[in-house]
Amino acid sequence: MNWYLDDVRELHEAAPYTFYIPSEEVLRQLKVGDLVKLIFTNEHSSPDGYRGERMWVKITEINGDQFEGVLDNEPYYLPIQVGTELSFGMEHVCQTEYEEPDGDKWDYYTDTFVIVSADVLEREEFHFMLRDEPNGEGDSGWSFLSGYEDDAYLSDTDNFLVVSIGVVLNIDDSILPILQQPPLCAYERDEEGTFQEIQDYDWEGYLNG
Repeated sequence: MNWYLDDVRELHEAAPYTFYIPSEEVLRQLKVGDLVKLIFTNEHSSPDGYRGERMWVKITEINGDQFEGVLDNEPYYLPIQVGTELSFGMEHVCQTEYEEPDGDKWDYYTDTFVIVSADVLEREEFHFMLRDEPNGEGDSGWSFLSGYEDDAYLSDTDNFLVVSIGVVLNIDDSILPILQQPPLCAYERDEEGTFQEIQDYDWEGYLNG
């Protein structure tokens, strides 16, 4: 079974608010003896859909942006052994043991939750956003709709999911300044693609509906 190391920078670029990678500041602190986590991926999926796993590697040598190291934990699936020598680059490091300066920001992206319609995720777009009072720890109060849902769709709770705010930001991060607006507020995307606040939103109908 052949395997390769994933380029985590490419994975981060595809999902910048949900796929964490260490900052350049953290990567420049790495030294011989540190442990870093890499993503080992099979070239072909196993029958159960398994592709790979994240594993710790101990750095044994550093040459600029390139590293030598040895596998430091036991694989569950991959046919390699603890102590296997590896060559890898900064682009392969998905985790370190160092504290991330932007850790609070990443906690917000992953631990803050919103409600989205399944249509938002299918279309990868949304045109309406509303903030109600938060309900419990981690709940932001925000809900997102694509704008294409009809009344029958909206009345079925099975059409809605709870996801991290990072999932929505991966679709459109132009809303970042709006996310700090207090409840109750509602916004709709205009013809130019910019979100505008709905000044006359029917909050009485929403809250009592």
